[in-house]
Amino acid sequence: MYLDQAKKKEIFGQYGKSNTDTGSPEAQVALFSYRISHLTEHMKANRKDNNTKRSLVRLVGKRRALLNYLKDRDIERYRAIVKALGLRK
Repeated sequence: MYLDQAKKKEIFGQYGKSNTDTGSPEAQVALFSYRISHLTEHMKANRKDNNTKRSLVRLVGKRRALLNYLKDRDIERYRAIVKALGLRK
């Protein structure tokens, strides 16, 4: 499986406050970004997979909503996570 417990702990440890910090917006955005990149690669190979396409669009929307929330609450944390993940050009 592409996303196991060890990988989740690594992502939460790197972008969250600790390995068990699953609730912070930064940790959730990082996890969604990892899943989005995996699904994007899947869609390149399987372009007619509409269920995965729908899931990918929903994940992008969830990540966008979390980023908007973070931008409204604390612009510095928003800028830090966007820079760390390389979401903007």
